[in-house]
Amino acid sequence: MQDRLIPLDTWPRRAALAHFRHMAQPAFSVTVPVDVTGLRERAAARGATPWLAYHHAALEAANRVAPMRQGLIHDGTAVREFAAIHASTTVLRQDGSFGFLTLPRAPDLARFASDARARLPRVRESSGDLFAGDDPGEVRVETLVHMTALPWLPFTAFTHARGQGDDRPKVAFGRFTDQGGRLLMPVAVDVHHALCDGVHVGEFFEHFQALLDAV
Repeated sequence: MQDRLIPLDTWPRRAALAHFRHMAQPAFSVTVPVDVTGLRERAAARGATPWLAYHHAALEAANRVAPMRQGLIHDGTAVREFAAIHASTTVLRQDGSFGFLTLPRAPDLARFASDARARLPRVRESSGDLFAGDDPGEVRVETLVHMTALPWLPFTAFTHARGQGDDRPKVAFGRFTDQGGRLLMPVAVDVHHALCDGVHVGEFFEHFQALLDAV
């Protein structure tokens, strides 16, 4: 599978693109609790932490939703659909600051976890530039899903910083909380409305929950 260009003249979403792309705030965010009961134990059996397991499941879910693999061509002539997307997430450094860590897609959780564990120490031990210690390799910045984890907060809503022209999907994970004997985690998904609608975010959460359950 390769990247492909979607011509706008035949694209069903061309009206939505025209409506939303020039708005000052063209993104929308939805926060949903997901069930992570037993994830710690299941992830450990696969050589992963819960943090790695839910990053992996979210990335795989995003890859299964075509609009989340799409990006705007900024001259307005087309939309690009990427063959695969990857993740960039935040890592708390030893000096109290944070840095960005690239997580290349690997459909197998054990492989994904092994690669991430090799990359994590360099970012944790770095300082200064937000990208210090990261090694994106061949991963292109335009193919990234931006992720972050706030394990201290069981938030009910979340907003992301977006720069001019930023069309990338964004995912935030919150604190595990016990509710009626089940462990739940809030997850906020923020997407560019020119590319994604509520139905696509709904598809993401269906895939995400199924992938968490399958760990």
